[in-house]
Amino acid sequence: MTLTSDEIRALPKVVLHDHLDGGLRPATIIELAAEIGHELPTTDPDALAQWFVEACDSGSLVRYLETFAHTCAVMQTTEGLRRVAKESVLDLAADGVVYAEQRYAPEQHQERGLSLQEVVDAVEQGFADGVAEAAENGHTIRVGTLLSAMRQAERSAEIAELTIENLGVGVVGFDIAGPEDGFPPTLHTVAFDRLRGARVPVTIHAGEDAGFDSIDQAVIDCHALRIGHGVHIIGDVRTSEGADPADPDSAELGVVATWVRDRQIPLEVCPSSNIQTGTGASIADHPITRLRDLGFAVTINTDNRLMSGTSMSREMALLVAEAGWDLADLERATLTAAWNGFAHHDVLEDIITNQIIPGYAAHQQG
Repeated sequence: MTLTSDEIRALPKVVLHDHLDGGLRPATIIELAAEIGHELPTTDPDALAQWFVEACDSGSLVRYLETFAHTCAVMQTTEGLRRVAKESVLDLAADGVVYAEQRYAPEQHQERGLSLQEVVDAVEQGFADGVAEAAENGHTIRVGTLLSAMRQAERSAEIAELTIENLGVGVVGFDIAGPEDGFPPTLHTVAFDRLRGARVPVTIHAGEDAGFDSIDQAVIDCHALRIGHGVHIIGDVRTSEGADPADPDSAELGVVATWVRDRQIPLEVCPSSNIQTGTGASIADHPITRLRDLGFAVTINTDNRLMSGTSMSREMALLVAEAGWDLADLERATLTAAWNGFAHHDVLEDIITNQIIPGYAAHQQG
């Protein structure tokens, strides 16, 4: 069954890995930048959108991350944060997302004097505004917040405490983000041990710009329940000599890959973003499809919608068109994401029962 772009857009979706500061509307950046006197590469919305994508197509994670100087610059006030958060929810809801976990680093939004708690409060109010307006537009979406600490900084323990203090008030978990190579998750074991003691769910960026040893540290030493990206776990999968790499039975999983696969630790895979930062040359040869076939718990995500010029519908459409995914594959990845969200089980069960399963069933019947 061929899936059209309209049919894919209508499917209920779950995104677990979407950065708030990576999903701004170009027109909003231009407007907010003008208010604070921040200089942009261009003040034409279409040209600015194109600039972000081109700047992130370098194949370098470090260069990719440099583009956030412009988005974070306009997210330094209560009003700016609240607007960006609201618009993010509205854009996700319009794309068919029914559950989203939005992540950001509060420490990056204090340049104009906001306290960490004021940052969190502004974002949560924006999310609430977006959820309410989406409902008025006929879209039911629920949002959970992941507070990120920057792995190259030394504030992870502080952000861990902030997460604990706000858990259940919109906040559902913790993350570390930023340049991975050279900044292993074990630099932040104090924070992760504190979070584990407080029973706070943790996801960790790992296996994006570093090897599978980073993933090993994340799940074993730092108690991660999910892995952000995780695509370099494929480095711990070997093919028997002379065998067809496309044949799952020919795969030999190493110790780390076996642990992650057998424990069904979810991988928050972001195909377009991974290609931009040098993992694979195309969607067709991206590791997500082989990992799916090997039985890993793969989920589909956007990472940074602005930087990749993408959406959940686009990510799904690319997998269908270029990697041969079908409706059953999309449903499986969506259910995997839904069951592994950090919201309470009854919330996730309600979303699955009343939105995801009926949504896919309606398409199959149609």
